[in-house]
Amino acid sequence: MKNLVKVTSNEVKDIFLQSISLDDVNENYVAWLNDPLVNQYLETRFSKQDLNSVKDYISANLNNPLEQLFTIRTNNNKHIGNIKVGNINRIHNIAQVSLFIGEKESWGKGYANQAIKLINQYAFETLLIRKLVAWVYTDNIGSFKAFKKAGYSKECVLKNHYILNGKPSDLIQLSLFNIKP
Repeated sequence: MKNLVKVTSNEVKDIFLQSISLDDVNENYVAWLNDPLVNQYLETRFSKQDLNSVKDYISANLNNPLEQLFTIRTNNNKHIGNIKVGNINRIHNIAQVSLFIGEKESWGKGYANQAIKLINQYAFETLLIRKLVAWVYTDNIGSFKAFKKAGYSKECVLKNHYILNGKPSDLIQLSLFNIKP
């Protein structure tokens, strides 16, 4: 089994990141992925998830150096969501960040912003990524604000890029550059 990586920072006090393991997959986690409020901006919304499908996804990515999945945990070790630095391109040293907070009672507390700051630190200092990008639906105001507060800049709008609620929807592309390449 792969060693667990824990990401912490003196600037982030309320949460930490820990690399995901199959032990993290449980009924609660699967319920998040099937909850229409949680998954409304996730690609998982297009298919029903179960323990096996989630374990298969995690297993397929556990040893993939180009897809790094982490749990977002409160300081009492409660798993409240996930964050990923993925689509890592080693030629250009760019990667994409995506996340969700599954525990609804954790919404609006700044945990997403803190998780983004931690994954930025990990991507820049450990993976030596040059540029991080994130795509956010224009309707997903909370996610947009979390990325902006973590230092991301709006790069462009991808017009009618994905389907949301049966209609084409714009995506905002945000980015953050490593200032110490």
